[in-house]
Order: sequence, then structure tokens, then C-alpha cells
Amino acid sequence: MLILAVLASGSGSNFQSIIDNIESGYLDARVAVLITDNPGAGAIKRAKKHNIDHIVVKPKDFKDRPSYNSHIAKELKKRGIELVVLAGFMRIVDKLLINQYPNRIMNIHPALLPSFPGAHAQKQAVDYGVKISGCTVHFIDQGIDTGPIIVQAAVPAYHDDDEESLGKRILKQEHRIYPYAIKLYSEGRISIEGRNVIITGEREDSPLQNPPH
Repeated sequence: MLILAVLASGSGSNFQSIIDNIESGYLDARVAVLITDNPGAGAIKRAKKHNIDHIVVKPKDFKDRPSYNSHIAKELKKRGIELVVLAGFMRIVDKLLINQYPNRIMNIHPALLPSFPGAHAQKQAVDYGVKISGCTVHFIDQGIDTGPIIVQAAVPAYHDDDEESLGKRILKQEHRIYPYAIKLYSEGRISIEGRNVIITGEREDSPLQNPPH
């Protein structure tokens, strides 16, 4: 069983998708802790509902980013965390945490990277006039949305889309591919060669052919 930590700042819909896929049996994993920087995060309610431990770690309580990330790293270590999952965590993860969990921190981004990294990716895509958008699960490195890509899913973008309408379409795919990426990791089916993430059995088990529950 894979021991997870989820870091989230907002409503936690991807957090909920992970919980649902664990409870359905699709994922052989356990969320040991939810860590949030926001005491008002909706993700906290989800954690309480499913009896998941949660802690609030506010940046203002620390002198700088390294000390903030160091505290998070200590919380992860004492719980035996094997994979860190960022689910709308609105803080930069610095090299201290990355170095302690190399290629063991996943993030999901609402665009087809490397297009539109950073904040407001859906609005960037709409403003650019793309015809296809989507989402990307990737490993974290020290850049902004630059880590090795694990899995992606595409959605159509229409001329009358705005940030919200495109975002809703993308979010449905986020809820499909994030559990799939975690499942790949838990089954030992991921290896990395340079920037290329190699997935064993990828052609037979894509999230579009065999979506999570």
C-alpha cells in the first residue's frame, strides 16, 4: 500500500477524486495526511469527512520559505510518506523538499505543458485562442511546471469559452488522470530517462481506455 500526503490550498476536488479512487479499490493507497496553508480550505472538510489527519501550516508562522518547507518535510518524514501529491497547493515547493523527495512529488496543471505554465493557465489558453487544451500530471522539479511529464489528457477549446467554462472541462479530466498517475507509481510502472517518463504497459492501460472509477 502506497502512503500518500496531499498538499492543497483550496476546495480539494482532486483530493476528493483520490479519496474516491482509494475507497473504490482502484488505488491501493492511503492518504496519511492533508497539509494545507489555508485554514479555510474546503479540502479540510473533505479530510474530516473521511477521517484523514490534517494539519495547517501557515507561511506567516515561518521566517522564510526554506524553513516553511523544512517543517513540511519533517511532517512528511515522521508519517513515512512515500509520495507527495500536490492538489491545488498554491505555494512554491523549494529545493529542500524536492531534494528530500526526488521524483516523488507529483503535481497536476490545467494545461498541456509545456504550454501555459504558471498561474491562470486556462485563461492563458483562452486568450491565446487554442483549439485544444487539457491537463498534465508531472513530477516537480525546481522550475515552474517544468518537471518530467507523466500523463496528459486533452479537451476541446471553443471560440466562446472563458476561463471558467474551459476550466470545468479540464477539471473532469484532472479527476481521471491524477488517480491513474498515482496508480502507475504505486505499481512500480514508472521509470525516468532524462525528461522522458517511461510507463510500462502504457498502450494497454491508458486512462482514456480504462478510466478510474
